[in-house]
Amino acid sequence: MIDTFAFSQSLGLLFTSFDPWLFVIPGLIIGLVFGAVPGLQISMAMAVFLPVTWAMDFLQAMLFLTAIFTGGAYGGGVTAVLMNIPGSSSSVATAFDGYPMARQGKHNEALGIGLGASVVGTFIGYALLMLLIQPLAGMVLRLGPLEMVMIVLWGLALIATLNDSTVLKGLLAGAFGLLLSQVGMSSTGTMRATLGTPYLIDGIAVVPAMIGLFAASELLRLRSSTYLVEDKAARSISLRKILVGFKEVFKYPKILLKGSFIGALIGAVPGVGSSVANLVAYGEIRRSSKEPEKFGTGCTEGLIAAESSNSSSEGGSMTALLALGIPGGAATAVLLAAFSFHNLVGGPSFIRDQRDVVYAIIMGNFGQVILLGIVALMILPILGLVVRIPLNYLVPSVLALCAWGGFGITGTIAGPITVMVFAGLGWLMRRHDYPVAATVIGLLLGQMTESELVRTLQISGGSPLSYITERPIAIGLLVLFIVSVIIMPMLRRQKMKKMAQAH
Repeated sequence: MIDTFAFSQSLGLLFTSFDPWLFVIPGLIIGLVFGAVPGLQISMAMAVFLPVTWAMDFLQAMLFLTAIFTGGAYGGGVTAVLMNIPGSSSSVATAFDGYPMARQGKHNEALGIGLGASVVGTFIGYALLMLLIQPLAGMVLRLGPLEMVMIVLWGLALIATLNDSTVLKGLLAGAFGLLLSQVGMSSTGTMRATLGTPYLIDGIAVVPAMIGLFAASELLRLRSSTYLVEDKAARSISLRKILVGFKEVFKYPKILLKGSFIGALIGAVPGVGSSVANLVAYGEIRRSSKEPEKFGTGCTEGLIAAESSNSSSEGGSMTALLALGIPGGAATAVLLAAFSFHNLVGGPSFIRDQRDVVYAIIMGNFGQVILLGIVALMILPILGLVVRIPLNYLVPSVLALCAWGGFGITGTIAGPITVMVFAGLGWLMRRHDYPVAATVIGLLLGQMTESELVRTLQISGGSPLSYITERPIAIGLLVLFIVSVIIMPMLRRQKMKKMAQAH
């Protein structure tokens, strides 16, 4: 399964000179900072620094860009824990338990748990990539547009059933996100709901909308508080407590492995990525838990599930890039651009002809995992100081940063306006117990779902029901969807009734 000769050559590429490692630590720091600032996406950081790789050799360029990728995967969870503001869409589920822990004064432990889960998840993701790159590539090729639609619907169903409100509200919030994603020009060239403004031709800007729904709406909700952590004694930043949280991760090996496997598998599906992996892993581990009611209240298992899966999905997304030459998302699309910078093409021929370089990239990422642990432990005490800033200073500062992030992404006034509109919408949704996460996921994946649905109808000749009978993987995903939407809520209601009768 592993080519030992190519593997030994890869070690020579990595360790005969220090040159491949020169830009790894700067890449990790860039990723941590961009990931931790709402509105600054990992893919944006990679795109901004892509021209820097022009003067590097290919291996050095890949290690630099993947270091940004690795750092950003954890950086997005820092603000999710401290402020309930996911730095990226892949950290949505991290906020479910990380933020309640921070509000309880356990922000140090939560940051350490998140870091430990990220380090282990990234390591497992790349280990699976090394062992299973060719079998996984074959599996991914068997997924057609119908399976992609089913995966998205299953992800939405999971997030709908995970909220503290009713399943109906979760489903309505997810459907609302899908509806919003249909604004603008369709995949068939039809213009929809643009209200006559040119700013909506390409649809609602997803990242400013996400900033508004998550970040700005949460800040509006916190305006009556004085600090993120009310207890003055609990606001201290302790490296010792962060290390305690880091070690605690290893008390849950089953959850670590399960979250990492789910993340790597879903991350390997082009176009789905870590945002769905994050939610599916969290939902599955909550479903199989003996105490699912603890999730969402500051549960260690939930935080481990979320962070291990979004980090391991990085290795999964590299599978599609290296084995098939297909970028799994925006970040791997930038990596594909780095291939073209150096006159290379990813895919089966790249694995066949340059297997030593493939192994060197994977082994280099193992080294990045160790460096991530060291660099993050040095930076976390600084990032954690946010809990000591009074909210009357923090709220307007972060709101201004949100507006700037919206403008930076769109380059027009439409960005800040989108942030403002969705901040108000998010505040209303939170007030009436509608999960904003479901709307964000619907908005993120809506356009992809529509295009895959159109392809399904074209392939099936307008008869999707007869087509699905020929697709066993799609049938399996449909069963999971039905279980998530109908059976799981029924079982949960029965359990709650039994508990109520017992008391």
